[in-house]
Amino acid sequence: MVAPKYKRILIKLSGEALAGEKGIGINISTVQKMAEEIKEVHDLGIEIALVIGGGNLWRGEPAAEAGMDRVQADYTGMLGTVMNALVMADSLQQVGVDTRVQTAIAMQQVAEPYIRRRAIRHLEKGRVVIFGAGVGSPYFSTDTTAALRAAEIEADAILMAKNGVDGVYNADPKKDKTAVKFDELTHRDVINKGLRIMDSTASTLSMDNDIDLVVFNMNEPGNIKRVVFGEQIGTTVSNNVEKEEE
Repeated sequence: MVAPKYKRILIKLSGEALAGEKGIGINISTVQKMAEEIKEVHDLGIEIALVIGGGNLWRGEPAAEAGMDRVQADYTGMLGTVMNALVMADSLQQVGVDTRVQTAIAMQQVAEPYIRRRAIRHLEKGRVVIFGAGVGSPYFSTDTTAALRAAEIEADAILMAKNGVDGVYNADPKKDKTAVKFDELTHRDVINKGLRIMDSTASTLSMDNDIDLVVFNMNEPGNIKRVVFGEQIGTTVSNNVEKEEE
C-alpha cells in the first residue's frame, strides 16, 4: 500500500460547508456525509484535527459594521463555532469515530478546555479532535485558529476544504472564464499576490512555521483521502520553492 504523504492533518472547514444548499444554519445530512468522508481517512490511521468556522450561524464583521461592539460580535461568532463543533462531533461518534471537542473558552459541561498536550494525546490514541471557539480572543479568524493549532499540534498540513472551489485561481473562476488555476504556490506568493486563501495573519503563521496548505474541493467524495496520499488535486501552498532556490 502507498504510504500517506501526511500522517497528521488539520482540516479547516467553513461554517457554510455545514449548511448544505441553504447556506445558513446546520444541515444534519450534510454534516453526516462529511463525517463519513472523515471516517474513511481516519480508518487508514491518519491523525485528524478539525477547525470549523461559524459563518453559517453568525458573521461578526457585518454585525460590527451595523453598530454592534466588535469584541461582542466576535465572541458571539466563537460560540457559533462551538455549536458547529458539537454537531460534527456527534456525527463522527455516530459513524464510530471517537471524537473530542476542545474549546478555547472554558465551558466544561459541553467540551474539554483546550490543552495542547491533551489534544496531542487524543490524536495519538486515534481520536479526532475538534477545536472550537477560535483562539479565544476577538479579532482573530478561524483561519488563524487553524494555522495556530496546526503549528501547536505539529500537523503536517492544513487541508482547506472549500465549497465547490477546486483550488486557488488568479481570478474568480465563477466570474472569469479565463481564470487560471495554480497547482503549486509558495506562502510568499499568496501574501505578495494578495490571493485571499486565508487572512494575512494566518498566511504568515503558516509560512513562518513551514506548514503546507492544500486548498481543494470537498464536495467531491474521496478528495480528503486523495490529498492525504499526495495526489495532485487542488492547490498546494508551501515553502518548498523557496527552499529549492536557496
